Amino acid sequence: MENVRIGLIGLGNMGKAHRANLRAGKVQGLQLTAICGKPASLPAKEEGEHQFTDFQEMITSGTIDAVLIATPHFSHTTLGIAALEAGLHVMVEKPLSVSKADCERLIAAHKGGSQVFGAMFQLRTDPLYKQLKSIIAEGELGEIRRILWDCTDWFRTHTYYASGGWRASWKGEGGGVLLNQCPHNLDLYQWLFGVPDQVTGFCQFGRYHDIEVEDDVTAYFRYHNGTHASFITSTGEAPGKNLLQITGENGLLSVNGRTLTFQRNRQPMSLFSYDCGGGFSKPENWTIEIPVPEGASSHIEVLQNFSNAIRHGTPLIAPAADGIRSIELANAILLSTWKNCTIDLPLDSAEYQAELDHRINTSTFVKKPHTPKHAATDDFAKSFK
Repeated sequence: MENVRIGLIGLGNMGKAHRANLRAGKVQGLQLTAICGKPASLPAKEEGEHQFTDFQEMITSGTIDAVLIATPHFSHTTLGIAALEAGLHVMVEKPLSVSKADCERLIAAHKGGSQVFGAMFQLRTDPLYKQLKSIIAEGELGEIRRILWDCTDWFRTHTYYASGGWRASWKGEGGGVLLNQCPHNLDLYQWLFGVPDQVTGFCQFGRYHDIEVEDDVTAYFRYHNGTHASFITSTGEAPGKNLLQITGENGLLSVNGRTLTFQRNRQPMSLFSYDCGGGFSKPENWTIEIPVPEGASSHIEVLQNFSNAIRHGTPLIAPAADGIRSIELANAILLSTWKNCTIDLPLDSAEYQAELDHRINTSTFVKKPHTPKHAATDDFAKSFK
């Protein structure tokens, strides 16, 4: 197949950005032949671009071979299932869905074989995290003992939450910072370190904003081998930080912003602890700033990989089935908070779904109208690195 005809559903911030990139020919082998959205959101029609207001009409129109879903979270499941059952290749924006149960339904609809089903986890393309994964995979740290990730550089004002009626409610979004901003961080976490065995979550709901979902989170992850991790995030702190520290047998590997540093011990701690003089000395170490190749995370690179997977069988950077892991972590953190207990993984998807449905059905939250002092012109997608 020389060109894949792709349709786009969703014309919000991310949808508009995807449309612009595809129209500009930035993704080789992907030709935008259809878009779908609410009548008021449809832009001026471009040559070769069919426009739809009904998704079912678009996927059965014969004008597309693949679809890119960039709609609010809850609709990812129903739209994705419909597209997969229609035999189309599918790319879904993050998060894959809102709950593990919905992810399971969506993944089950994938026919396999030559049908390509990908997720938009573009931080996997970031040279910084690719370098980090390589160091860990090659065993430079030795056995990993402790992980701390403080990702509090997701600051949002109330204007952000007021920018869409679906935002910041259990019914509209299904969660807050864990479901909107942190699917990327949680995906990277499990990609680098694997899924933990137990999760304890401490969420605060509407701490900094007039919302009913979580905007401040501290979580604790445990593994059967003794490794443990702390994960902290918030949309209410400024300036915030992106600090990832990984303690291993051979030293400390740190990501601080865009800087990657390795404080490497001359000998493993497990050996040094038996022969250190006087019982107080630490192993000698070198501090090394590890070069990070130029570049940044790229939605275009993920779409190019999607195109290559369809046309040439190239392995996906982020198969959609991987998306269930970040959702499981987010769900477990919330469920732990609601039940005030530690959650064992794998998560009981039915139990979480029941708790989420209860909050949706009993919510009395009403979003208050908000008029900013200055017109909001920011492209929120830029904050996703």
